[in-house]
Amino acid sequence: MSRLHINPESLCQIIEKAREFQAKEDVVLPDTPDSPLEDWALQMLTDHSEDLSLSEMTLAIGEMSQRQRAELVALMWLGRGDYGIEDWETAVDDAIGDYSLNAAAYLLAHPMVADDLQEGLIAHGYSCQD
Repeated sequence: MSRLHINPESLCQIIEKAREFQAKEDVVLPDTPDSPLEDWALQMLTDHSEDLSLSEMTLAIGEMSQRQRAELVALMWLGRGDYGIEDWETAVDDAIGDYSLNAAAYLLAHPMVADDLQEGLIAHGYSCQD
């Protein structure tokens, strides 16, 4: 099994912040973006810049290394079934670049991000319930 470079406890905190943020009534997500760099994702972050859950999440993600941010994106992809656990390193490699540079905006643009991250974490043998 591939080793995660992100502390599972930190991941669980990010998952919880994503849940809190996306549970709010005034958060409206457009259809899935074609690119991680689409302006609306960054605009959404600006529109909700006063939101504490969002601020805490983006700060935590911003403090991560590029590898860790790429793993975060790859975890979402793994959790939603885009990759299998056997393709973990390929998923991480594919996430390095634009996806990892804009990880917070990219992740929050996906309405099921909290569930997908949690499923990706479970695939690695971890759980936020522990």
